[in-house]
Amino acid sequence: MSRTTVARAIDEGAALLAEITETPRLDARLLLAHALGLNRNDLIRDPARAIDDDVYQALLARRVGREPLALIIGRREFWSLEFQVSPATLVPRPDSETLIEAALAAFAGKSEPSRVLDLGTGTGCLLLALLTEFPSAFGVGLDRSPAAAALAKANAARLGLARRSAFVVGDWAAPLVGRFDLIVSNPPYIPSADIPLLMPEVADHEPRSALDGGADGYDAYRNIVADLNNCLTPAGVAVLELGQGQAISVSDIARESGFATSFRLDLAEIPRAIVLSRPDR
Repeated sequence: MSRTTVARAIDEGAALLAEITETPRLDARLLLAHALGLNRNDLIRDPARAIDDDVYQALLARRVGREPLALIIGRREFWSLEFQVSPATLVPRPDSETLIEAALAAFAGKSEPSRVLDLGTGTGCLLLALLTEFPSAFGVGLDRSPAAAALAKANAARLGLARRSAFVVGDWAAPLVGRFDLIVSNPPYIPSADIPLLMPEVADHEPRSALDGGADGYDAYRNIVADLNNCLTPAGVAVLELGQGQAISVSDIARESGFATSFRLDLAEIPRAIVLSRPDR
């Protein structure tokens, strides 16, 4: 059993993590808090506290091995909400909050959507964040992975949204009947050959099915857009996440199916969300 203090454990952990993350001290604090069953404020209040750090060292070794921090501690914040995560889903990313902003802008000054659909729901972060913003809406999250759908359902229950949501296992919109006012998706959009080139946290630890967009990266967009005329209400809006450099090609796919498009930029001023609507809405 190894003994140390909170302050020394954080210093040593940050030194180990400095080469693999831009936030080594924050990562070290989060790992230590998780190992001890405490929160970060507890650590700050008593940095000289003596601790056993065996569990912490094991967690550090996992992070040094490039396992994502969120998967190690089992949770990630998105849109100021806390979501449980697992290897069955993508880890929610701040860039994806651009989709929430785009959806809110699309309905600003209009009636809120009453039915929301999230294709490839993963943790449920997009759908559940939208349900907190549209309090009269009911949402359906669909994922081909049973484990992902189960996790999203559990997150809905933890956030008090179980009665306003349902989760379905299926391939895109194939199992659904009916139309939705708002459809969102963060689809797989990485070209198959590029996946091994991604950083190890993604390539080695996140589900390939949630990353692989086919040979050119656009397979999922083609499938989603093809379904929109059957599942989007006449005045409805679809908001899809984009990979870097994909805005024009996805816009072309959408326009070929009769949709008007606009974009929402992320904090790096990259087109991160494409908004699809019918031209005569």
